[in-house]
Amino acid sequence: MLWLVFRWERVRLVPMAVSDELHERLHQHFGFREFLEGQEPVISALLEGRDALVIMPTGGGKSLCYQFPALILEGITLVVSPLIALMKDQVDALVGKKIPAACINSSLAPSEMSQRIQGMQRGEYRLVYVAPERFKSERFVQALAPLSIALFAIDEAHCISQWGHDFRPDYLRLRHALRSLGQPQVAALTATATPEVRQDIIEQLDLGKAGREPPRVFVSGFARPNLTLAVTQAKNQAAKLARILEFIRQLKTGIIYCATRKNVERVTASLAQAGVPATAYHAGLTDQQRARAQEKFMSGDCPVAIATNAFGMGVDRADLRFVLHHDIPGSVEAYYQEAGRAGRDGEPARCELLFNYADVQTQEFFIEGANPTREIIEGLRLALLSLCRHGPVEIPISEIAEQVPEANNEMAVGTALYLLERAGFIQRDYRSGSRTYTTRLAEPVKELDALQIDFERLNAKRERDVAKLRRMIQYADNTGCRHQFILRYFGDEDAGERCATCDTCLSRTGSASRLPTEEEIVIIQKALSCVARVNGRFGRGRITQTLVGSRSKDVLDAGLDRLSTYGLLSDFSPDYVWSLLDTLVQAGCLQVGGGEYPTLSLTDLGGDVMRRKKTISLVMPEVESSHSTGGAKSRATRRGDADSHDEGDYDVNLFDALREWRREKAAGLGNLPAYLIYTDRALEGLSRRKPRTEPELLEVRGIGPAKARRFGAETLEIIRQYL
Repeated sequence: MLWLVFRWERVRLVPMAVSDELHERLHQHFGFREFLEGQEPVISALLEGRDALVIMPTGGGKSLCYQFPALILEGITLVVSPLIALMKDQVDALVGKKIPAACINSSLAPSEMSQRIQGMQRGEYRLVYVAPERFKSERFVQALAPLSIALFAIDEAHCISQWGHDFRPDYLRLRHALRSLGQPQVAALTATATPEVRQDIIEQLDLGKAGREPPRVFVSGFARPNLTLAVTQAKNQAAKLARILEFIRQLKTGIIYCATRKNVERVTASLAQAGVPATAYHAGLTDQQRARAQEKFMSGDCPVAIATNAFGMGVDRADLRFVLHHDIPGSVEAYYQEAGRAGRDGEPARCELLFNYADVQTQEFFIEGANPTREIIEGLRLALLSLCRHGPVEIPISEIAEQVPEANNEMAVGTALYLLERAGFIQRDYRSGSRTYTTRLAEPVKELDALQIDFERLNAKRERDVAKLRRMIQYADNTGCRHQFILRYFGDEDAGERCATCDTCLSRTGSASRLPTEEEIVIIQKALSCVARVNGRFGRGRITQTLVGSRSKDVLDAGLDRLSTYGLLSDFSPDYVWSLLDTLVQAGCLQVGGGEYPTLSLTDLGGDVMRRKKTISLVMPEVESSHSTGGAKSRATRRGDADSHDEGDYDVNLFDALREWRREKAAGLGNLPAYLIYTDRALEGLSRRKPRTEPELLEVRGIGPAKARRFGAETLEIIRQYL
């Protein structure tokens, strides 16, 4: 039996009514009519009081998995989140939906932080986002102790595992905080975690211990068939820059990841010289500079971001058409999490690694820095005994590193400092506004062997990190299916033998680019004719449905079943037709329009090919009939069904008018990210349906009662004036 809350009051529902109530509440507070795949089972488990570990790919809707229960469970939901910008975006979005939320992090003045803690104690918030470093403070944890904590949600939970790709020491304190808070219910969420990392997360958080039920583990599929994965061998920086410029010219919007701050600055400067605007983002910038860079990118003012891995958590622009890796990442987990930020709208996107073996040395340097040897730790211990012999010191790590002859890697000294602090050899205090710590010796001073440092575990982690880098190199060198490689790495049992969306599989289709046969020419003509008939109004998903003869509601509502090209390729699977359209884009016969949901249109070359004035070589996809079965077809069918809800023949001029109003509105509300007003998907729905009343407004996907109350009158007025 579940207890659900309506407008913050307890209401008891019979079990058969629970699902209907959840969907009603979903639309009321978030504007969605259906849960995304995998969300509802997670939410149900949390409402039943179970701990949960949720592995859900980027763009899968992890945030809703804890935000939704927070409106129902009695008490406050704490959300541990690692990035200030991400917290702000999440809180702004919730407040915009009239859901009381706040955040607590280092950007707040002490008085403001105290006010928010008092607000928590008075029960003024349903959700409070907290930076993990806050749990360093015993005083802060004690302030939380009297609260009724309904749910303790941990975002980016892989950060707690030393076997994960983005280990953050501050996350290790969460286990002790949970014990101090009486072990409240926990939801741990992440986008990428191998089976080994999943088990480590469970152990680090004590899930299923102290008489508690074992946690529910939810693993959504890692497959992203709309992403074309590729690796290009780049012999030097000039070759990389040429490839980057080619991507930007063709695909317009995306992220270029670099391993170092130096490379971020170099690539940004090179693009500026080429007349290409881009925003740079890395940890060496000030908080204000990073916030401005992310705002420029998220608002759409700048279509390209050059960044280290510090950029990405919470980046949910749906229209990213590419993610390029200028340097090889340190693990497959890191690569796939970053690459997965492309194509979140379900439309095709390209993810490419520019690989040069020399770049591996950078990752080897990082591994050395993250895993100091016993000799470096002992050398640092002796140096600190000398530096602190007269009392606490406040000097940067670079100067401390100069006193450690065993270390030639400043990063390794920083890691060793953390290990000695955790072992109780030193105490370090961070002073607000300073980039250094005050370091003092802890009493009594101990020898290295008396400190609780698990050198066996450190050595195992170093070996594990080296193995992860080796696997990433194997991915770069892989001559098989790249999607299969990644899915099997994460233990996804649905991995097939081949795909139609990676460079190696595409190169094997028909062995190479070639002239199509007479039968294939007819197939190509049919596909191009359909694109010509819809006149640039639809994207690949809807055109695919039209060609295979889909009877989906949106196809019928748009009258696409009345086109002469409807069902011309009904003998083929949606997956084949989707891949065929991709092939024709790559061959230059079709072009992809701009916007969050790109449309297809015919090029001059495509028109000549359609009319048989020209014949071109291309790589034809592998033929698969519409009656065949298997994972590839079922995934393509699901993709097509999803697209059918999201596309339509919308009024481009009205869309532009609404987007301009949204930009001005977001600026007037304190430079909010534009998508917090309405997403592009919602604007497209408004431009298609042209609602004139509030009930009609609520029929648009992504607009619920809260947004209708806040922005509905202005929205309807813009539409009225336009009409």
